[in-house]
Amino acid sequence: MNLFHSSISLSGLFGGDRKKPTIILLVTPILLVTFKYYGSKQWYFDVLREWIVLASDPEMTAALYVFFSSFLLFGLIPLLIIRYVFKEPVSSYGLQMGDTSFGWKSVAILGPLFVFSAFPSSTMPDFLAEYPLYPGAGATTGTFIIHALTYLVFYIGWEIYFRGFMQFGLRSSFGDWNSILIQVMASCLVHIGKPAAETYSSILGGLVWGILAFRSRSILYGLVIHWLLGVALDLFIVT
Repeated sequence: MNLFHSSISLSGLFGGDRKKPTIILLVTPILLVTFKYYGSKQWYFDVLREWIVLASDPEMTAALYVFFSSFLLFGLIPLLIIRYVFKEPVSSYGLQMGDTSFGWKSVAILGPLFVFSAFPSSTMPDFLAEYPLYPGAGATTGTFIIHALTYLVFYIGWEIYFRGFMQFGLRSSFGDWNSILIQVMASCLVHIGKPAAETYSSILGGLVWGILAFRSRSILYGLVIHWLLGVALDLFIVT
């Protein structure tokens, strides 16, 4: 008799159509925990500050470290898995233009709503203590523009992972709604430690951007809206 029933054997875990969802669901907690512990500003200050400081500005370096940690862990690693493990085109994971008409109309409608929704948060003490990730972002107009552009790197990684790798990757196994809800759960959990209002609102945001990704067949439009939201919050705080 086998030690395990066939349904929980290794062949049951990685066999056939189960391979892809198994890898996605195993990789997810590893990357999320790695990001929370080792992709944070605190870890930069505790470990890396002694070795790496760009432009003699540790706060700026710490923010950039977070941005590029997101891109590496949530963007580059999943893309490598898609390409070399799943051997699938990245377009199948929403990395394409998709339905451009619907997508850009959604940005035009939802973008301003999300931007204005950031204003109340910009006056709350817990948000003021958390953002901008680079406290000197508002020093000059040029500094803020550079901050906003580098912040995009963070959101590229984030959207590739949650709305692309997870949501599109789990779709065939769990269906549309369940794959959306799984990525909402995961992305919400990563927000723990942020202001409570942000963590709760990440549930609504994850649902909206998840639906938008499937409807437009692309993660691009949710990425633009998510980035506008983050930049708007920082802009409201520093002005």
